[in-house]
Amino acid sequence: MDMTEEQIERYSRHILLPEVGGKGQKALLSSRVLIIGAGGLGSPAALYLAAAGVGTIGLVDMDVVDLSNLQRQILHGTPDVDRPKVLSGQEKIEALNPDVKVMTYPFALTAANAREVVSGYDVILDGTDNFPAKFLINDLAVLSGVPLVHGGILRFVGQVLTIRPGESACYRCLFREPPPAGAVPSCSEAGVLGVIAGVIGTIQATEVLKLLLGKGDLLTNRLLTYDALTVAFRNVAVRKNPKCPVCGDHPVITELIDYEQTVCTTPGV
Repeated sequence: MDMTEEQIERYSRHILLPEVGGKGQKALLSSRVLIIGAGGLGSPAALYLAAAGVGTIGLVDMDVVDLSNLQRQILHGTPDVDRPKVLSGQEKIEALNPDVKVMTYPFALTAANAREVVSGYDVILDGTDNFPAKFLINDLAVLSGVPLVHGGILRFVGQVLTIRPGESACYRCLFREPPPAGAVPSCSEAGVLGVIAGVIGTIQATEVLKLLLGKGDLLTNRLLTYDALTVAFRNVAVRKNPKCPVCGDHPVITELIDYEQTVCTTPGV
């Protein structure tokens, strides 16, 4: 696939990088990324991946835009209140870069439809805000063999972990199962500094681009944490757990599971 003169100009700063070049940019243009949750984390990730020229971006979110979202969910604006997030997001992405094809999934991600949704995608980016959704997405990535970039935020902190199925530790290697309902407050209960979503979502987008380009050291087998109050980044070593119920030596989870709470809403943070 040859790039047009307009594309060469648009992506010129990428093409100048030896780690990307014309070959890498063509790879990005032919790649497909599924973003689950078009909210706080999905917003900056989607915008930067679109700007980078990722050819196809899938948006999964059944929510509509709420006024309280606009403090951090920069994919949406005031006129988008009460509109489906996937449609609002599609408009912003297409306006930013017409090279990008946006696939919208304005429905619940469940154990029944997740495999069909992820089919054909190269990387999954988790922008959800509840544990049942995160465990479903982790299991989907492992069982489908699709790399996953996990992200999470709350109050003033955030975290990122990149998962390469069959090679690195998965989310269940750290946390075996979802916590009991109500044990951990959500952003709507505990609050979140809006810009944290930008920091973590942008790091997630960076990991996605590195995966697609095959460059750099990924956040595999290490959990990156960020504390905005102290401006401290920390890498926590994570080992692949041979007793992990989904990616271990003798897995007991071989099918996707819908957990309690609100996994079906897969909202963005």
